Amino acid sequence: MDATIAANLRSVRSRIDTAARRVGRDPSDILLVAVSKTFSAEHVRAAWRAGHRDFGENKVQEALQKMADAAEKEIRWHLIGHLQSNKARKAAAGFACIHSVDSIELVEKLDRAASDEGTSPDVLIQVDLAGETTKFGASTDEARRVLDAAVAAPALRVAGLMLIPPWNEDQEQTRPWFARLRALRDTWLAAGVPAPALRHLSMGMSHDFEAAVEEGATLVRVGTAIFGKRTVRA
Repeated sequence: MDATIAANLRSVRSRIDTAARRVGRDPSDILLVAVSKTFSAEHVRAAWRAGHRDFGENKVQEALQKMADAAEKEIRWHLIGHLQSNKARKAAAGFACIHSVDSIELVEKLDRAASDEGTSPDVLIQVDLAGETTKFGASTDEARRVLDAAVAAPALRVAGLMLIPPWNEDQEQTRPWFARLRALRDTWLAAGVPAPALRHLSMGMSHDFEAAVEEGATLVRVGTAIFGKRTVRA
């Protein structure tokens, strides 16, 4: 397992490096989040031994168990899946970065929880540019209101925007969505949103992260290309 995961990490990092250099970007500006959802804590340890420190999980409960199982490792945990407001306290306590904030109610609950827990997680606002009813995320107008609420929340550190575009195996079909998120970020910067609150664009997964990097991603969420194909749980 160790050799395979280490080789996969090198391959993904090399592809990120190449994509960044193609468009004149510094590869060091892009953070790879290894998505370990459904994989064991031993998979996480194998990636950790290969030098990786940032891991992404979809579900709070599964992540908390993994955090406990790998507690001896210095790991920065990212929540990349939908966060129910009743899990806000656990999320605020356990995650360094929450990518999926999509409502003012969630901002308020996370802020209270972080204040109580003495934490200050980074949060990203999830934007649904395509208006897909099957996906979470705030519409463009609502996302701006969520962003403003998060900027005003004293216990949270607003770090940028997140996107899950409509699925397509051809990354050239998802590229325009990445470009739209970057353009939205630029529009909000020009409108006066503080630059630190929009420093990250979380976009791109195993099948399309190179296009995402070329369009400005600073956080890419890659699982299958690192850990292999997931087994669907019954």
